[in-house]
Parts: sequence; structure tokens; C-alpha cells
Amino acid sequence: MRKVGDMASNRTLARIAGLLYLVVGVGGGFGEYVRSSVRVAGDAAATAANVAGHVSLLRIGFVTDLVDFVCFLGVGLVLYRLLRSVDPGVAVAMLVINAVSVGIQALNMLNQVAALLVATQPGYTAGMSHEATQGLVLLLMDMQHQGYVIAQIFFGLYLLPLGYLVYRSHMFPRALGVLLAIGCGGYIAGVAADYLSPTFDSTLAVYFGILGGLAELAFLLWLLVFGTRKQTQGRHAASEMKGELA
Repeated sequence: MRKVGDMASNRTLARIAGLLYLVVGVGGGFGEYVRSSVRVAGDAAATAANVAGHVSLLRIGFVTDLVDFVCFLGVGLVLYRLLRSVDPGVAVAMLVINAVSVGIQALNMLNQVAALLVATQPGYTAGMSHEATQGLVLLLMDMQHQGYVIAQIFFGLYLLPLGYLVYRSHMFPRALGVLLAIGCGGYIAGVAADYLSPTFDSTLAVYFGILGGLAELAFLLWLLVFGTRKQTQGRHAASEMKGELA
């Protein structure tokens, strides 16, 4: 049986999740900045020159992304621990979708490594013309971009069960749960906008992505600043104790 006093650990778990989420936001934002700064859509020569000229930046971005992927998986694990008593099945669904997103994003980084190798190691392009090499670099960077877009499907869907758990938990304002569900819709709409666009790269998707990002930012700030709601911890603890005694 869990003691009522143990619920103070929920606030610690929430703040750990918030700190990990902060690393994800900063690291992911930097990684996206690196990718967008070197990739010039439709311009193979410029993209190849940028990749060859910013090798160190791309390597730092690569490592930063790997760190934020691990932290995002950590966010899922900590939130699962925090919210599993609300609805174990939904909590598992949240964790699985989170893990799928991490797996896709991590494997997708191979495209960035391949672009670096092609741009900087002549042995990989022996017998290829300079123009063909440039085109291959652009293709690999485009593939990384598209892989990131595909990962957004699961990155967005993860917010739906999370929003439900937050809404039902009594540990957070219910408005946060609603906002996270709306953020899910924003990410999914962004993916749809990209793939309904003739160029597979819609500017409208950026605005949908901002909607999802703002929802996550609001949740992140609440985790860091407040943890969980003081006035409802006792009620949540009582419901847990009742469930364990049943």
C-alpha cells in the first residue's frame, strides 16, 4: 500500500520529466536548426557545399539529436511512471507510441551520417561525377527531412493519450490535457499538409507544427514550475489507495 506522503514523489517525477523535456526541446531545436541551415531545397550544389563546409556543426547536431532522443524516451518512461495509475492501458499506449517515435527518429539520423560521408569522403563516390555526388548529398538530406516528417505522426499521436491521462489525473489543470490533444491534431495536420503538397514540403505545415509545439511548451513549463498540483495530490493519493485496497 502506498502512503499518502509518498505522493510528494509525484512532484519530483514531474520535474524530472520537465527537465528531460527541456533537453529535448533545446536539443531538438538545435538539431532542426542545423538541418534547415545546410539543406537548400532543390539546390544540390548549395546543399553539398553547406554540408562539406559545416562538418563540425553537423556532427555536433548529430550528437545533440541522439542525446535528445534518449531524453525523449526518458520523458515517456517518467510520465508512464507518474500517470499509469490513471489508466494503465492508455499509459502503455503513450509509452509505445513514444518509443516508436524515438526509434524512427534515431534510424533516420543515418541519412545525415550518409550525407556527411558522401560530401567528405571521396571513396564513397568513386566513379561518380561531381554533379551526381552533389545530387546524392541533396537526396540524403531530403530523405532525412522526410523521415523527420514521418516521425511527426507518432510524435503527435503520443500527445493524445498523454492529454487524456493529464486530463483525468487531477495532478494537472484539465486545460493542459485539452491543449495536448489539440497539439496532437496540429502535428498530424502538419504531416497531412506536407504530403498533400506537390513539393512534399508545405509552409502551412510549419504553422500546424507551432500549434503542437506550443502545447508541449505549456506542459513543459508546468512540469518545471509547478510539478503537480498541491491541492489535488491528496485526492489522487486517496483514489490510488482505494484502488489498491479493492
